[in-house]
Amino acid sequence: MGFSKLFPENANNNYVGHKFALWGFILFTCVMTWRSVVHMFFEQYGFHEIANFQVISGDPDPMLLIYRFFSLWGFAQLIFCIVCWIVIIRYKALIPLMYLLWLFEWAFRNFGYPLIREEIAVQGLYTHGMTPGSVGAPYILIILLALFGLSIFKNNN
Repeated sequence: MGFSKLFPENANNNYVGHKFALWGFILFTCVMTWRSVVHMFFEQYGFHEIANFQVISGDPDPMLLIYRFFSLWGFAQLIFCIVCWIVIIRYKALIPLMYLLWLFEWAFRNFGYPLIREEIAVQGLYTHGMTPGSVGAPYILIILLALFGLSIFKNNN
């Protein structure tokens, strides 16, 4: 394989991987864009109803600051999704690289965060259930690995 699939000499719209990986990337980017918008614009709903975090009370109200950080996180996610959409529209040769970047994020969710932030999830001090991102992370990682593999192999069609 070499690095030519991850770092093509020309960042063009010539995608040579399997079509299933291309359509998987488009679908995944749709889902991640939706997630980003929810985190950015509907932070209270995303934080409590989806992510299962409890309301924390205090004076001054700490939730205003927490919502702001949650919204900024959604904006950072949206920026990366916009880059993915640019790749889908104009630079499909970079799809394997984009898969690799998504793999880094989801692998860290699976292996990094449990090592450095396990006490929050284990103690349940701030939550009343698991977040969909933590429950689904192992499955998403497996799917991303499969799609990444398909994206780096030349499609014979």
